[in-house]
Amino acid sequence: MMSKISSLKNFNLRDKGAAFWAGLNLPQRAIFAVAMIFLAGALPFAGDHSFTNFLNTPISNFADVLVYPVGMFVLMSLGLNIVVGKSGMLDLGYVAFFAIGAYSMAIFGKYTHLNTWEILPIGIGFAMLAGVLLGIPTLRLRGDYLAIVTMGFGEIVRITALNTQKIGGPNGMANVPNPPSIHTPVGQLDFNIMTPNSFYWFVLVLILLTIWMIRRLSVRRPGRAWEAIRQDEDAAELMGVPTLRYKIWSFVLGAGVGGAAGVVYASKTLYVSPEAFTFNISVLILSCIVFGGIGNIWGVVLGGVFLAYLPERIRFISNARQLVFGLTLIVIMNFRPDGILPRKKREKILKSKSEAEVK
Repeated sequence: MMSKISSLKNFNLRDKGAAFWAGLNLPQRAIFAVAMIFLAGALPFAGDHSFTNFLNTPISNFADVLVYPVGMFVLMSLGLNIVVGKSGMLDLGYVAFFAIGAYSMAIFGKYTHLNTWEILPIGIGFAMLAGVLLGIPTLRLRGDYLAIVTMGFGEIVRITALNTQKIGGPNGMANVPNPPSIHTPVGQLDFNIMTPNSFYWFVLVLILLTIWMIRRLSVRRPGRAWEAIRQDEDAAELMGVPTLRYKIWSFVLGAGVGGAAGVVYASKTLYVSPEAFTFNISVLILSCIVFGGIGNIWGVVLGGVFLAYLPERIRFISNARQLVFGLTLIVIMNFRPDGILPRKKREKILKSKSEAEVK
């Protein structure tokens, strides 16, 4: 039994994937990436076939679940990973930016003639502005103090929405408009309650853009600065890294991704209320990052898919599903305490520590 547990702990899927990727030349990598994107785009059709019908959840078909919670959780996890995984800051109020984006969509969609595509940059902008307003006075704090402040910010946003009658108060805002149709070379994409595939492809595009942004920044000065801050902020300051500036940048970029997710969520559900933006959402998004592997983009994606889909799939066992969900997390995190796909540098540190203990 112990040997099985040890083999599971030492199972390194990330290195196997890295070895496979390293063995491909540039054209092969491009073909592989396009093929993976194509397969991801075809996922909504998986629940339509008899042999994959088991993918549908007890109350929703597979395509609906792919949009929310799966797609939204993955998108928000990628955004929060910029703050937690790249910069090493603990943010427990990330749901606030999700709420700001959703309410931006609801307010501008109902009271102006703007459509979703025009409101999307506005929602992202408001979320980023909130990130600046929160970050400037609070990012000088560290550790638990920063976590408490961000958690308070998330509750402030929710309670403000709950007590503001002009935006619906506890009743929320209904009749949020859907995005207008898009004409493409392969046909027209309609966005309504009967066409979840279109929303999924929209979310998939946002996820791919976010991954591209993170990968580009990670190999440039911001990424190196975030890595230095995450490892040792005091040492980074002594080496001349403007830590506050880069911490604010990570906060703002993460907030923008959360705002984009909120805009899509509101335009999909046609209704927003304060009860949809509780502290539990922030904890779940953070859990996706820890479960998948802090700092690893593909680990975060895997964690978001798993933790979003599993509770919906086992909904047939009613309230007991939370117990099953919790036990699953406990078991897996005991076998893989650093996540399913941990960061490469994190694995090297753990390996050196284990070798030192053996000696």
